Amino acid sequence: MATFTLPQNSKITGKGTVHKADGAKNVKSFKVYRYDPDSGKNPRYDTFEIDLDECGPMILDALIKMKSEQDPSLTFRRSCREGICGSCSMNINGTNGLACTTAIEDCKGEIRITPLPHMDVIKDLVPDFTHFYAQYSSIQPWLKTVSTTPSGKERLQSPDDRAKLDGLYECILCACCSSSCPSYWWNSDKFLGPAILLQAYRWLADSRDEYTGERLDELEDPFRLYRCHTIMNCANVCPKGLSPAKAIAETKKMLAERAM
Repeated sequence: MATFTLPQNSKITGKGTVHKADGAKNVKSFKVYRYDPDSGKNPRYDTFEIDLDECGPMILDALIKMKSEQDPSLTFRRSCREGICGSCSMNINGTNGLACTTAIEDCKGEIRITPLPHMDVIKDLVPDFTHFYAQYSSIQPWLKTVSTTPSGKERLQSPDDRAKLDGLYECILCACCSSSCPSYWWNSDKFLGPAILLQAYRWLADSRDEYTGERLDELEDPFRLYRCHTIMNCANVCPKGLSPAKAIAETKKMLAERAM
């Protein structure tokens, strides 16, 4: 299981603030990572006490309550609240996940919330995804063909071929898997990481795509693909239940078969 590692630009020396839930009987304590580069101060942990009788069931509900009632400067990403957009990915009690689908009651004791591990932090719980998205763009994640599109028709595929995309297309690019991968921590400048490699295999597995050879050529590199050592952190933390490690293994298999 992926355990907590500090974000890259972190040195926890700042003195934190405690936000009390006065008068509340059913209280849960949250220790939240705070970092504001504009302040010139080092990162710190602030403690928020939340009245669970007046809060929704999920970690995201607690964060929204903290921001709206206790500290409006608290910064985090969120959007759909349904585990679809991947915006609220963060590290909760040492494990990467989505704040909107992680139940407060499943977290024992004081809950520690930090940004995704080993990523630069823009502010508080917001990691910098610039490099991650650039890597996603590098695999050209769209259908590529050379043949003429059938007149007035879509490019069809059989139900069996469509089924090969199950477990791949559901990826929401939350980066929980990549930021839980030690190989990505140490080699993110060269290694594409679990999320991007799963997305790359999504197009390799698509029967309609006609650039399989070129896509494999781009991946056949000592670092871009082969830094994966299949320790399965990626599959353990994926909030959608996907297995990037399996997609990576299938890509390696395609390359091996091509070389025979």
